[in-house]
Amino acid sequence: MVKKWLATIMAVFISGGFISNNVQAEDKFIAEDFPYSELSIQVMPEFDYPEGWPEEKPSLLNAYYGTITNKSGQDFKGELEFPVPLDDKEFKVYLVAEFPAGKQSEVQRPYKLNKENETLTWEPTETIKKDATYEFVIEYYSNPISAKGEEKNFDFQFTPEANVEKLDVVFYNPLNSKNFSLEPTAQNVSATDYGQELHFYQYTDVKKGEAVQYATSYQKEGNESTLSIISKLPPEDDNNSGTTATNSSITGQQPIIGIAGAIIIGISIIIAGAFVFFGIKGTKSNSNQKHYSNSSKKRGPTSRTPVKNLNDEKKQLRNKLMNGKIDEKTYEEKMKKLI
Repeated sequence: MVKKWLATIMAVFISGGFISNNVQAEDKFIAEDFPYSELSIQVMPEFDYPEGWPEEKPSLLNAYYGTITNKSGQDFKGELEFPVPLDDKEFKVYLVAEFPAGKQSEVQRPYKLNKENETLTWEPTETIKKDATYEFVIEYYSNPISAKGEEKNFDFQFTPEANVEKLDVVFYNPLNSKNFSLEPTAQNVSATDYGQELHFYQYTDVKKGEAVQYATSYQKEGNESTLSIISKLPPEDDNNSGTTATNSSITGQQPIIGIAGAIIIGISIIIAGAFVFFGIKGTKSNSNQKHYSNSSKKRGPTSRTPVKNLNDEKKQLRNKLMNGKIDEKTYEEKMKKLI
């Protein structure tokens, strides 16, 4: 009887040891082992508001499109982490998704918030193979904007936890704002027919821990969102359709993107178009010894709609258009059915 009892105890300890070893063997995410080949950041003050946002406070919509490469030396199956400002009382996640292989639309992923580490974590659908790439998007709202009457300002900073081969940053000015100012000054500024300015930056070979920082100020009465203002504009006609991108340093050339009735998609596409258009105009900057240029980016910000139950359908249509799976005519026809 004693021998049987001892054997049972030993079995429990051995079993517990195996369980412990299995837990320890789970893949742990180390950010520097997953450098970015590309990272695009889009910073959009007063662009849109999530449901339940305080009316008296302006919002900042932040969008991150990243492509990381598994340089850990082995296949990775575990949770990824991304820093987010969880100390912001108004912080609210809008989207966490991945982009499957090929030209498929993004697939949303469940996520968790780690308040201790101030990170957002999620697990990719598939194992990230050694030396393979993985594409994701994270979008969230925050409230760093200080407002005193019409005077508004905020600071934006991003500190990569891994090396970044190419970093694109785009700031939007809010519609109906005045005296929009950015420090440092953007390398290129483009404009839409709706008065939306897009301020472009690009950095190459950004090292882990090397922050990019910006100070932004502008004047704007009230907190009405850009999307709300655009929705009240008169419809386009044959003489005023599409979105026009211009650059003050280049004259006589205006790449025009025509997508009737697709206001937000037009703004998304102008970003990609501007990076392509300005791609040959790269210059060097003495600031922080980084190199600036502009190049193409596959995607713009995820489109939004005030009708919550149509969000996903419109988002999927937008991605099919952006990825070339449907043409503009098909996009417009399908969008009309959702309105």
